[in-house]
Amino acid sequence: MRKFIVVIFPNETTAYEGTRAFKELDAEGSLTLYGMTVVAKETDGNLSVKQDADQGPLGLAVGTLTGGLIGLLGGPVGVAIGLGGGALIGSVSDLFNLGVSADFIQEVSQHLIPGRLALVADVDEEWITPLDTRMEALGGIVVREWRADVEDELYLREVNARKAELAQLKAEFAQAREENRAKVKARMEEAQAKLDDALTRAQTWLDQRKAETEAKANALQEQAAKARDETRAKIEMRITVMREDYHRRAEKLKQARELAKEALRP
Repeated sequence: MRKFIVVIFPNETTAYEGTRAFKELDAEGSLTLYGMTVVAKETDGNLSVKQDADQGPLGLAVGTLTGGLIGLLGGPVGVAIGLGGGALIGSVSDLFNLGVSADFIQEVSQHLIPGRLALVADVDEEWITPLDTRMEALGGIVVREWRADVEDELYLREVNARKAELAQLKAEFAQAREENRAKVKARMEEAQAKLDDALTRAQTWLDQRKAETEAKANALQEQAAKARDETRAKIEMRITVMREDYHRRAEKLKQARELAKEALRP
């Protein structure tokens, strides 16, 4: 199951032992690790990045999550650090787009006090016991969030709303008096620009999700090649489900995009 996991550690030594434990659990097939970062809560309350997310599609989700957490929990300095930290491109609003709940953020904030470090990870995990056992032995506090990416639904909603707005303005323009047509025309052009921008952002999301899906599928295939038969079958099923989920989301956005393009025609 796709999850975001934050593990809070009492000090830097145990945090880095935690990163090794994650890699070992990935190597033995107990979970699949796609990306992780390490951040520290400084004595002044700001968050600093100790280990950045991997560059590229595999690090995209965890980098966005970490950047959003820094923006929300690290204050103004934290925002600057987060946005300047390579793959850490997230913002506070991105937390909602990732489907991160207020309860998850609150629990992380509660445990991540000054002097502690947090390991932030994007994983596939079937059983919680292997990770919990290793982290608890290191004094780590584990906080989980099921990953529920809702960004495609937000884009779909926005594209449909912009399309409806443009259609209404076109109908109004067709019936407007001569003295009002210039004003309505300007509103139409503004609505067209907003719809075009929404379509561009939706396409960017599709491209990013496609790259992320394939990168994760490749990581899973590498893990499956080293796994025993029963574990291999489970990993291969994860790949199938992941790709089906992407194609389902992508098809809905593609259909909305084609309908919106028709609305943009004169």
